[in-house]
Amino acid sequence: MKKIPLVIALALLFSLTSVTKNTNSSEDGWINLLDNNLSKWDMYLSYKHQNGYSGKVPTDANGVEIPPIGYNKNVNDMFTVVQENKEPVLKVSGEYYGCVFTKEKFKNYRLKLKVKFGTKKWEPRTDKLMDAGVLYHSQGEAGVDYWRAWMLSQEFQIMEGHFGDYWNIANAAIDIRAYIPEGSMNAVADESQQFIPFGTHTENTGFCMRKMRAETSNNGWTEIELVCFEGKSLHIINGKVVMVLQNSRYFDGEKFQPLVEGKIQLQSEAGEVYYKDIKIKPINKMPAEFEKLF
Repeated sequence: MKKIPLVIALALLFSLTSVTKNTNSSEDGWINLLDNNLSKWDMYLSYKHQNGYSGKVPTDANGVEIPPIGYNKNVNDMFTVVQENKEPVLKVSGEYYGCVFTKEKFKNYRLKLKVKFGTKKWEPRTDKLMDAGVLYHSQGEAGVDYWRAWMLSQEFQIMEGHFGDYWNIANAAIDIRAYIPEGSMNAVADESQQFIPFGTHTENTGFCMRKMRAETSNNGWTEIELVCFEGKSLHIINGKVVMVLQNSRYFDGEKFQPLVEGKIQLQSEAGEVYYKDIKIKPINKMPAEFEKLF
């Protein structure tokens, strides 16, 4: 058997190491979550909701309840991967309410992705703003929310004029640094304020507006970042912190339980939306540049 010269052997080893590294993760520990086959994601579809939807299970002309489409049935190619500059982009048509969600659960991480809206809208949002979102700490079965489309979770809103807002999904709750709501006015996030509770079994609704508008103008690609560590989270738009949150929890029917880990859902909410450069990085502490915000 011929011996391979040491220089060639080292070169081959370096080449194989580089290929493995680039396939599984990117620079500085970031892990790519999007490929051409959506291999790291499952999906759930509920309904084509109509105007006047009341939160009840939709029925047919005879009053019989209509079942949701369910898991991993990609009706009408709701979720497809297209190419932009030879890189994968997730296209969500929005025709049905639902989501793609990670097969893996995550705890303590930084998540980054880029997002922009398409042009199509469907009932019941044809005369409303384009809407979507990233749902984190997602647990349990899909379909437990008002729209019967998503899992118990916390929402990082993606909406025209409202990138970074908070919504609770199902029986979730959280505390946010925000100006208190007054009368019909919404609460508005600001890190100069005290933490106040939002969501199920709190004195406030499950909605809080972000601090400011920071998304890219003219529907350009906007980078969002979600930082999560031990129940604390940050909503970041194009590098600007727009909301500081902590004490993530859910009400189990008797008392609050921690809600600090879970799957990640990307919403389909009656509007066409595109996601790309989806990547995640595990962390073992809150990054120093953000710790002071808590």
